[in-house]
Amino acid sequence: MVLLSALFAIAILYSSVGHGGGSGYLAVLSLSTLAGSDPIWLKQHSWTLNLVVAGIAFLHFHRQGFHQRSLTVPFLVASVPMAFIGGYLRVDGVLYDTLLSMVLIWAAWRLFDSQSVDFEVASGVPEFREVVPWGASIGLASGVIGIGGGIFLSPVMLLNRWATPKVVAASAAAFIWVNSAAGLIGSAASGQFVLDLDFITIAVPVVLVGGFIGSTYGAGVAHQSTVRRLLVGVLLIAAGKRVLGLLGI
Repeated sequence: MVLLSALFAIAILYSSVGHGGGSGYLAVLSLSTLAGSDPIWLKQHSWTLNLVVAGIAFLHFHRQGFHQRSLTVPFLVASVPMAFIGGYLRVDGVLYDTLLSMVLIWAAWRLFDSQSVDFEVASGVPEFREVVPWGASIGLASGVIGIGGGIFLSPVMLLNRWATPKVVAASAAAFIWVNSAAGLIGSAASGQFVLDLDFITIAVPVVLVGGFIGSTYGAGVAHQSTVRRLLVGVLLIAAGKRVLGLLGI
C-alpha cells in the first residue's frame, strides 16, 4: 500500500508538468524489495509506468492546444535511435548504480531549485543543429538509465526560452512516451525482458488515475513546495541508499 501510494503521488506531481515520473519511480522502486539489485527490472518497469502517465499527460496538454509539433519532432528524431541503443546496452552493477545515483541527485536538485516562474515570452523553435546534441545525449541517457528524459529536456527548453512552460510540458510528454517505448523495445531486443505482470496489473491503474489528476490540473500541482520537498527527500534517500551500497556500507 505504501509503495502504491508513493507511485500515485509521483504520477500526480510529474504529470502536472508533462512528465511521466521515471526518475521518481526509480527512486521508489529502488527502495522496495521487488527490484532487488536488478537494474533491468527497474528500467523496464519505470518505462512501462512512464508510457501510461506520459501518454495521458500528452493527451490533456494536446487537447488544450499546447503541443507544438515543430518543437517536438526534431528532438525525437535525434533522441529515439540513441534511446534504443541505450536500452539495448547491458549496464549492470557499479556503473548502473553510479549512473542512477547521479540521476536521482540531479532530479532532486532540479526539483529543489525550481521556482514557480512563467516564461510568457519564448524566443522560438531552435534550429535542428542546436537540437541534435541535446536530443541525442538525453536519448542515450534515458535508454541507459531507464527514464524518459523529461527531467533533462524541460529545464533545457525553459532555460533556452524555446517555449512557454505548458508548450514545454506537451513536448516533454511526447518525448518521454516515445523514448520510453524505444528504451523498452531496445531492452527487449537485447534478450532482456523481465516485466512482472502481477505488479504491472496493480501499478498501472494507480499511476493512470494519478496521471489523469495531475495532467488535468496542468502545472498547478508542481508549484506546491511541500510536495516538491517530500519528493526531493525520496530521491535523495534512494540515491543515498545506492551510494552506501557502492561503498559497501
